[in-house]
Amino acid sequence: MLDGVSLDQLRTFIAAADEGSFSAAGRRLKRAQSVISQTLANLEGQIGVNLFDRRGRFPVLTGQGRALLTEARAAVGGVELFKSRAKTLADGLVPELNVVVDIMFPVAALISGMTAFQEKFPSTVLRLQISAGNGVIEPIVDGRCSVGIAGSYTLAPPQLDCERLMPVSIVTVASPRHPLASHIGPIPTADLAEHIQLVHTDPSDSSRVCEIGPVSPRVWFISHPADKQAFLRSGLGFGSLPLPMVEADLASGALVRIKLEDTPPDGQVVVMSAAYRKDIPPGPAVRRFIDHLKQEDARRLNTNTLRSAAPIPAIPERRPMWRRPPIEKQQSP
Repeated sequence: MLDGVSLDQLRTFIAAADEGSFSAAGRRLKRAQSVISQTLANLEGQIGVNLFDRRGRFPVLTGQGRALLTEARAAVGGVELFKSRAKTLADGLVPELNVVVDIMFPVAALISGMTAFQEKFPSTVLRLQISAGNGVIEPIVDGRCSVGIAGSYTLAPPQLDCERLMPVSIVTVASPRHPLASHIGPIPTADLAEHIQLVHTDPSDSSRVCEIGPVSPRVWFISHPADKQAFLRSGLGFGSLPLPMVEADLASGALVRIKLEDTPPDGQVVVMSAAYRKDIPPGPAVRRFIDHLKQEDARRLNTNTLRSAAPIPAIPERRPMWRRPPIEKQQSP
């Protein structure tokens, strides 16, 4: 008899338990109360268990009913997931999306892209990997990831196609308490040797250094940008981070920008691109993900245009924290 239990019976059981009455379950399922009562009576007869106590005005779940309700939800949920994934495959969509993202890519843009993807393809499983440099390229080439977001400082091999997504400014910053913060004008590269530079390494391989611009002989290697940011705030060194990541710190004064010799005044710019294998072009899910990130860049450009139209307050001249007093010439006796 247990083999005859149907999904319709389980859905009716769940509706009656959730609504607290057979009549309310009938309204939810658009059925007569008598049909709900008969369906549940048939289910109880098949499994040999009383699911509801009917002695009161409203039916109440029995202890056995409460125990089986969890299993009923799991069974119905599993079938719904099966149907959703089957439809995904029938529509030509991938059941699983594997993405590798450069560590410099703005988190807010990534979350926006993932949110839009989840809303469009709720049954597709996402596997996200954060890496840098060749650590982004390798999983795409060997087929572990169907798409990656790579920076322009990484050379893409000929078997990959790349689509431009957005530029990301990389700025060099330090704590306002750091000695370099009081330096006037661009800082010569030779002067950096006196200070510790916090340098990025690939999270998946700490031997890979991922740094843009000059590197001091005195370095500390840090694999996670959030840790690097915390170290910079504390004054333990200077280093480079994506501008979107440090905008709040720059606005609050927790960090200040410093200019280095032979570096563009506005900092380095890394162009982020979506990369995938030429022999495996993007399917509907991957194409939707890439196109949303392109739209995100357009939204950022519009926002920046509005900001640039507002008056910009004057920035006071940065003065050194200490000046050597002038040496007075002594007259000969």
